[in-house]
Amino acid sequence: MKFVPYPYQQYCIDSIIYNRAVGLFLDMGLGKTVITLTAIHDLRYNRWEVSKPLIIAPKKVAEATWTTEAKKWEHLKMMRVVPVLGTAQQRIRALATPADVYVVNRENVQWLVEHFKNAWPFDMVVLDESSSFKNSQSKRFKSLKLVRSRIKRIVELTGTPSSNGLEDLWAQIYLLDGGARLGKTLGAYRDKYFVPGRRNRTTIFNYSPKDGSFEMIKQAISDICISMKAADYLTLPDMLVNNVPVALDAAAAKAYAQLETELLLQVDEDTITAGSAGVLTGKLLQLCNGAIYNENKTAVKVHDCKIDAFLELIEQLHGQHALVFYNFQHDRDRLVEALAKYDLRVRVYSQAKDEQDWNNGEIDILLAHPASCGYGLNLQRGGHHAIWFGLTWSLEQYEQANKRLHRQGQEHPVIIHHLIVQGGMDEQVVEALENKGDMQNALMDALRVRISKLRS
Repeated sequence: MKFVPYPYQQYCIDSIIYNRAVGLFLDMGLGKTVITLTAIHDLRYNRWEVSKPLIIAPKKVAEATWTTEAKKWEHLKMMRVVPVLGTAQQRIRALATPADVYVVNRENVQWLVEHFKNAWPFDMVVLDESSSFKNSQSKRFKSLKLVRSRIKRIVELTGTPSSNGLEDLWAQIYLLDGGARLGKTLGAYRDKYFVPGRRNRTTIFNYSPKDGSFEMIKQAISDICISMKAADYLTLPDMLVNNVPVALDAAAAKAYAQLETELLLQVDEDTITAGSAGVLTGKLLQLCNGAIYNENKTAVKVHDCKIDAFLELIEQLHGQHALVFYNFQHDRDRLVEALAKYDLRVRVYSQAKDEQDWNNGEIDILLAHPASCGYGLNLQRGGHHAIWFGLTWSLEQYEQANKRLHRQGQEHPVIIHHLIVQGGMDEQVVEALENKGDMQNALMDALRVRISKLRS
């Protein structure tokens, strides 16, 4: 296929070519992959400015997306894209294979840095989904920071650079400029742009942006980052939301209420942290879905109300294909079991072939965890219905997952179905997702409200 870049794509290609460090904060569907590969091709073969580019990506993206994209376009089909995956021996063998571009999954960044030590060979690094480097305490960030001075060119790609708030930006921008724009340390960044939020005598639990911080930060990074929204550059079909209320029957409602009370009354609402809130809301969301892990990590079924609502929704689709997002493994197992009674081609997403088969119309129901298929996959040709059986607190995962269908090449309006247990934690998650606010604070606030209600 011949690649004729849109003007915005050419602008991004030129930005990569003429800047040694750039952040492309492009909405899903704008073609980040082909933009980047085209720029690498030009830098490597026409300008001789890079010799060994490395792309760091989520695992499923590293497995197939970059190699598939290179094969797709006429001007890139001769590019040798080598994934560095598998066992240590397989990764070492891949690194010894001649290539134009190497692709490694982000979980292996630490291994890669330790493998080469002072002989780091990659003069250009692309961070596909740079938001996965937003935690400055993570091993992958610290490892990449060690070799940053040996990297001549760096490109960051993401559609959601600050899904959980402006604090997410510091580590990503630091990898671009070494702290020149937002400060050398996270502490300095917080001091300049934030004020402490909820705290006790010894611990600050979160930070709130000062008035005007957003504009100040945007101005500070405007020369090194490009932000584009798909709505401004693409004509996409509508994306519609269908909230499906799920009523618990009397037995299920009683079991849910009892378990919720037991879980929440153990907690002091004044000392909830992000960690404890995540664990608690995770259990409450499991209850909404119909099962919960016990102390032995065995799934215990509580009700089938959401499963029944899901099957009714599938029936209403009258054979139209559906991409189904689950949150917990027991959700997946129970969905597979429930769907086995129907004459449907059901598959759990696990490999690149599943993407191909889905787009070829060979799968009726594709079950997927949003963390495993939320980045880089093109699923728009296989269907236009997405069903959220299990909801997520991650706005980034939610938006990225939905964009697997709602992207360039989709020919039908995309319908996002939420299965929402009435009176359950599902309602708080949907409200937070719709508000697109600080999900971490929304999570803790939701818990406090429910605890206060129980105690009153």
